[in-house]
Amino acid sequence: MNVKPLKKNMNAPNGPLVCVVMDGMGIADDTPANGLFAGYTPVLDKLLKTENVTKLAAHGTAVGLPTDKDMGNSEVGHNALGGGRVFAQGVKLVNDALSSGKAFNGNTWKEIQSKAENGGTIHFIGLLSDGNVHSNVSQLYTILDQCSKDCFKKVRIHTLLDGRDVGAKSALEYLAPLEEKLADLSVDGADYRIASGGGRMITTMDRYEADWSIVERGWKAHVLGLGRKFESASEAVQTYYDEDVEMTDQYMDSFVIAGNDGKSVGTIEDGDGVILFNYRGDRAIEISKAFDDVDFTYFDRQRHPQVFYAGIMQYDGDASIPKNYLVEPPSIDETLSEYLTASGVRSFACAETQKFGHVTYFWNGNKAGYINEELEKYVEIPSDKIQFDKRPWMKADEINDAVIEAVKSGKYDFIRLNYANGDMVGHTGNEAAVRIAIETVDLCLGKLLKAVKKVNGICLITADHGNADCMWTIKKGKKEPHVAHTLNPVPCIIVDYSEKQWWKLKGKKDGGLSNVASTLCNLLGFEAPETYDESLIEPTV
Repeated sequence: MNVKPLKKNMNAPNGPLVCVVMDGMGIADDTPANGLFAGYTPVLDKLLKTENVTKLAAHGTAVGLPTDKDMGNSEVGHNALGGGRVFAQGVKLVNDALSSGKAFNGNTWKEIQSKAENGGTIHFIGLLSDGNVHSNVSQLYTILDQCSKDCFKKVRIHTLLDGRDVGAKSALEYLAPLEEKLADLSVDGADYRIASGGGRMITTMDRYEADWSIVERGWKAHVLGLGRKFESASEAVQTYYDEDVEMTDQYMDSFVIAGNDGKSVGTIEDGDGVILFNYRGDRAIEISKAFDDVDFTYFDRQRHPQVFYAGIMQYDGDASIPKNYLVEPPSIDETLSEYLTASGVRSFACAETQKFGHVTYFWNGNKAGYINEELEKYVEIPSDKIQFDKRPWMKADEINDAVIEAVKSGKYDFIRLNYANGDMVGHTGNEAAVRIAIETVDLCLGKLLKAVKKVNGICLITADHGNADCMWTIKKGKKEPHVAHTLNPVPCIIVDYSEKQWWKLKGKKDGGLSNVASTLCNLLGFEAPETYDESLIEPTV
């Protein structure tokens, strides 16, 4: 850590500064489709009418993504909140590395080539989507073209269905073109096919060790070839749709593509190469550990094939997960946490499992663990292992209890927390559940503000991206659930219960999430680092 203590501006608050991230709660027009408008939110309604409110961009170039058509997500959002600047993020990094050919010039691709040349099958596992949150199917196509150019003979794709960052029932829109492309590449003795798949919330893509059975189902389908068998991935999806009209892609059961002999066309065997083409880290770490770890105890793998495994990126640099990767991750240094610990600020961070990594790992610039354990305390509230629309209040109340205790304790100068409800429940498309989720956050926020007021603290309330602010859209005259993130701005509300009242909003029109870190520095009584994007506030005199 090469940062110096921050300079004081003599305006430190009497009590703690509390930063609230209302995950997935953006600002949209007051329509019935907006969960924040449809729900009963007296606390937020009152706060949004005060003068200390501004809107922040939380998508596209404002958070390091290629274009302003790209929706934001929790990872890049928390990177920006904790990093204080805009960094080129996942999809842009990977796009640049693939288009320049840099991804195919390193040792990782050379190892993959070696496996192919020695008769191994090359497998690709990942989310078949163009949502630009975990992956982009165009990147898979670029890699497949390189496989063909390098004369790989046998390639298998293990497709994870989205239905979350894209349309809830859009899988066939991605599978049909992929099946056609693989057929076109299967020439001159080459054999390129889909081998298995399943919905992302059922198969492979667990995060923060919330439910290892999700990864186990993926392992069985991708590696062992165990699961319900079909002749093609499109047939599998259509069959599941036909059997359950309520079925959406993200919750679709795993499936295996079988040949005429009834066996999987693409089990993963010794000597093969495997690449996970998701670039976002949270839902990529566990399946990576299943391939990389020799001493693995989370479930019975039945067999552990000796393969060369790589991620399209490294998902956890501190833990070296995975050991091999195609594209270097963004380097985020001089984070807010580094500056605050160097300045002796005592910090507390809390979230439930689903977002715990966001207030720690992503907030701290993609670094695991404490910056300075003597000055920091991180508290994880275990998430329920249930579909979130079944229990839309999630763990917001337990988070509130922990945070309010931290506020009352007087032990901490800076406290940050994440209410996951708006995002996690928003992704389900269940309108009634989304309203309950939003109302839960509003209720908890009211309780928290009362606690902050009692100790003369300050509360900065924002969000990392939109989601619950659009519950449904109208397509061809029909109401369809909207389960993806939105391009809407997010609020930034400052509630100051301290005795100084020295600041005012600048009225900045083009602010983004990266402006929050400097603002937090100022509210804590420090000058912001010169390298940070400018603060949202300024002195009143």
